[in-house]
Amino acid sequence: LIFTGKAGPALCISLIDIGTRFRVIINEVDTVTPAQELPNLPVAKALWEPRPNLEISAAAWIQAGGAHHSAYTQGVTADEIVDYAEMAGIEALVIDGDTTVRSFKTELRHNAAYYHLKDGV
Repeated sequence: LIFTGKAGPALCISLIDIGTRFRVIINEVDTVTPAQELPNLPVAKALWEPRPNLEISAAAWIQAGGAHHSAYTQGVTADEIVDYAEMAGIEALVIDGDTTVRSFKTELRHNAAYYHLKDGV
């Protein structure tokens, strides 16, 4: 399949195994129309701008352990993925327009404590 993603909101999602649990990392992105055609890239393609911006998004993705391989979708929302993660007992982290590196690191620390203690000491 060769196609170009349509402009609009989307998600980049990575599911990782961190030893004691699974973690899903969800980055809200905005798919944009490429400035020019990409004829020498004979694969499915989409160009996006991560929220809140590349610097913060990349820092949060790395802090969370986000994988190189990820899934891109315009078919589900971050809330739907978070709901699924809760049902499946998977930690969910969302990188969105409100994310700051400081708050994201704090969330990682809080989650580490929660998942360590949730089944009893």
